[in-house]
Amino acid sequence: MLEVEQLVVDYRGVSGLKSVSFSIKLGELVGVIGPNGAGKSTMFKALLGLVPLTHGVVSYCDCPLHQQLEKVAYVPQRSLIDWDYPITVWNVVMMARTRHLGWFKRPGIPDKKIVQEALERVEINTLKNRKIGELSGGQQQRVFLARALAQQAELFLLDEPLTGVDKKTEAIILEIFKQLREEKKILLISSHDWGENINQLDRLLLLNRCLIADGTPQQVMTKDNLKEAYGGVFSPISKPYYLPAKDNLIC
Repeated sequence: MLEVEQLVVDYRGVSGLKSVSFSIKLGELVGVIGPNGAGKSTMFKALLGLVPLTHGVVSYCDCPLHQQLEKVAYVPQRSLIDWDYPITVWNVVMMARTRHLGWFKRPGIPDKKIVQEALERVEINTLKNRKIGELSGGQQQRVFLARALAQQAELFLLDEPLTGVDKKTEAIILEIFKQLREEKKILLISSHDWGENINQLDRLLLLNRCLIADGTPQQVMTKDNLKEAYGGVFSPISKPYYLPAKDNLIC
């Protein structure tokens, strides 16, 4: 189980996260939603120790997560990646094996097989010799998902993986999420617009610096919760959420 207790992050006196607590069991697909500036990316970085914690504990299997980062696959937002860096698709995905090999060992046949299978799984094996800067946004997102798969992690943290992707890429990514859940992996995934895909989530975290709601999408996406998170803007999305119709739900 991934356990997050009383997570607090401050930047020079400005609050980034306020006492965020939740836990995720093996085989759970958990989404994160909230307005821009709500602290979604900050929370991901805090879980990994990429930003300092003012307070809080992050543990996995009762041990500090920062001591087990080899078990975590992290995919940041596409805007944070230098797509002009001259590296091929194959080499990006092969980077996932570095943590297993160490810096001075060359990848062997098993490593190459793992990379090959990851590329095939996201359907970009035919692009493996292309530079990442030559790819479309959806293809680039699949490259970094392939790298996460090649890492053979137990926890997957993906920040906005569905933003700006084409329908084919979206379908591939969602199918891989389903497979990883069946493999009893832990998945924590943020999106500013889950749309109809919200129904695929086991749980949803509604965040705006503090954790406003944690539960099933039906439990979380109420008018009161959205008003608290978005300051009175009931619909933070461009298309409707497909939830069972109830009087207090956004549908």
